[in-house]
Amino acid sequence: MASIDLTIHPERRKRAIQRARERNIIIPTYAQMKDPAKIPARVKEELSRIGLWDLHPRNLFRITWKNQPQASGGGFGGVNYLELPSSLTGVPARILVLVGKWFPTGAHKVGAAFSCLAPRLVTGQFDPTTQKAVWPSTGNYCRGGAYDSALLACDSIAILPEGMSKERFDWLAKVAGETIKTPGSESNVKEIFDKCWELRNSGQDLMIFDQFQEFGNYLWHYEVTGHAMEEVLLAALRPGDRYRGMTSATGSAGTIASGDYMKQLFPESKIAASEALQCPTLLENGFGAHRIEGIGDKHIPWIHNTKNTDLIAAIDDNAVVNLARLFNEPVGKKYLASKGVPEETLSQLGLLGFSGISNVLTAIKMAKYYEMGEKDVIITVLTDSMELYQSRLHEMHEEFGAYSETDAAADYAHWLMGQSTDNLLELRYTDRRRIHNLKYYTWVEQQGKTYEEIQSMWYEEDFWTGFQQQADQIDELIADFNQEVGLL
Repeated sequence: MASIDLTIHPERRKRAIQRARERNIIIPTYAQMKDPAKIPARVKEELSRIGLWDLHPRNLFRITWKNQPQASGGGFGGVNYLELPSSLTGVPARILVLVGKWFPTGAHKVGAAFSCLAPRLVTGQFDPTTQKAVWPSTGNYCRGGAYDSALLACDSIAILPEGMSKERFDWLAKVAGETIKTPGSESNVKEIFDKCWELRNSGQDLMIFDQFQEFGNYLWHYEVTGHAMEEVLLAALRPGDRYRGMTSATGSAGTIASGDYMKQLFPESKIAASEALQCPTLLENGFGAHRIEGIGDKHIPWIHNTKNTDLIAAIDDNAVVNLARLFNEPVGKKYLASKGVPEETLSQLGLLGFSGISNVLTAIKMAKYYEMGEKDVIITVLTDSMELYQSRLHEMHEEFGAYSETDAAADYAHWLMGQSTDNLLELRYTDRRRIHNLKYYTWVEQQGKTYEEIQSMWYEEDFWTGFQQQADQIDELIADFNQEVGLL
């Protein structure tokens, strides 16, 4: 059975404990991230005086879907989510979206980064007093990693493509120890991997937390995001409603792991994976560049459970960037209001960042493909919000001019009401295996994985459950670590 390595390194663990003590750090457990009611009262009291984005160690306890949606001093409530009306989606199916804006850094990737770091920290595998933490990413993950590293006062290196949004680089300049810009745009992941090998061979004492192969990323979404989806369903399902499935861009294949959890609860449900039409790797072994920031392409992440994926949809990046204008320009919102979109929804459309818009479009395609009705429910995730893409709106305004009512009418009709089931594939067993086999070229030929590992990932029935069962074990290690730090 495969699992995250939890081997303890006593001497380095002692130094990590001392650093946590010096930096006033208490580590949250998976149980607390799922259910903030388990967070100590003293921690909650401290959070009442702390801003959501502040570089404060207690904000580790805000790595949860249940933060009060406010910039400072918030407590905890239910899972942050929205239901998108049919007047916006064009389908009768109910589409529910988890909101990622209300995490520290404004994106849920801070949870994935923490989940990659925490097992290494509490076992002493990572020593924050001597090692640099390297965070390869296409955007938000390296921001989360730099944030976690800053709390530990350890050196960090954030790696991301030079073509990512200005907001990401501006924020990293203030928080990360070093930022490395790799050539290309969103889909140039190979260049990120090449930079990681260059750093490995540089002789520096560092540890690379690669979200594309770190099962801490998979575990966080399976355990935390999966439970959040379950809670949303329990709150939202009406008599006779049916949960039909979830959608997620593959990206690092972290978020889509929540679908594994949901499918165990609802075995008939579907998992729909999406990517950019301009880079159709899963759909047709394709390649290219695109503008849907945060989803990564041209490879299959090591941690993607392709055997459990039911549907592939390719989303045109023109849809995403044009809908970003429709959802955020005053003229666009006015037009949506004229089409019956409620004010409550209009006021919250800024919660959809680029990948969030893509995820919603995948849900619309899924609903149309399976001919879903008003009692069918789909869940998806908004990784971040338009707060991280304001520069893109400015760039589009400069390039295309003011957004007009004609533009709004065209975008609404074409990209929402006219969304079709083209560039979509329902996967047979052989299709799933084809996608899995693409991992060979990245991970075995280039990144040091073995033939035996890639075979066991496909053929061993308990491969994925080994990781899924580790949250409690890691929580015990976290509790022991916190006890020795002595701040609780």
